[in-house]
Amino acid sequence: MKETNRIRKIVRLKQLVQRWRRRIPPGGSLAVYVGYEHEHRRFVIPTRFINLPVFASLLNKAEEAFGFQTTSGLVLPCDAIFFEKLLNVLERNERRFGALDLDDFTEMFRESLAVD
Repeated sequence: MKETNRIRKIVRLKQLVQRWRRRIPPGGSLAVYVGYEHEHRRFVIPTRFINLPVFASLLNKAEEAFGFQTTSGLVLPCDAIFFEKLLNVLERNERRFGALDLDDFTEMFRESLAVD
């Protein structure tokens, strides 16, 4: 009976470790939380995106909204659907759209977000 309990504990520990490994972003990427108030959605983005003008604008908005918080992850005050569209565009063609600012993306998505 002791051997069975030991095996169960090992299996449980292995499952916990695997779950935690999935939560750690791969190298060269960064986890950010997007949304307002207590409704945040987690995204993993390439760290190189942080240097783009749109992310500089989002980081400035985060600083204005939340200050420099240290208790949780990086939270960007942005609609999750908008952010998902933003990532899709940048992942498809970063060279073409990487120089756009937050206002440019807002204008680009205005019609599609109004329909969704």
